[in-house]
Amino acid sequence: MSRVKKGVNALKRRRKVLSQTKGYRFGRSTKERQAKEALAHAGKYAFAHRRDKKSDRRADWQVVISGALKEHNISYSKFIGALKKKEVAVDRKILATLIKEHPASWKRLVSNINSK
Repeated sequence: MSRVKKGVNALKRRRKVLSQTKGYRFGRSTKERQAKEALAHAGKYAFAHRRDKKSDRRADWQVVISGALKEHNISYSKFIGALKKKEVAVDRKILATLIKEHPASWKRLVSNINSK
């Protein structure tokens, strides 16, 4: 059986790992073992924080909506409850966009929801 040398493939693998850790600090960008460890953690955090990002955005929208409702003396929870009761299918992202980009439409929506 002929001998198989893996030098080329090992070097490719090392270069790939080190190119992925470009910009990392200290040995994490230059030493293979530390670079592999850093990449493993980076991947884990990236996966977890893709989920966290969604809840962070939703929290930001809630703050924007709550702040805009203070002008109308309505609490956030009462407003969301009234939206659901009147079956207005508008999510928080759209409400936050309305507040920032279309204030007239936002005021009209609040007055419609607030009127009994």
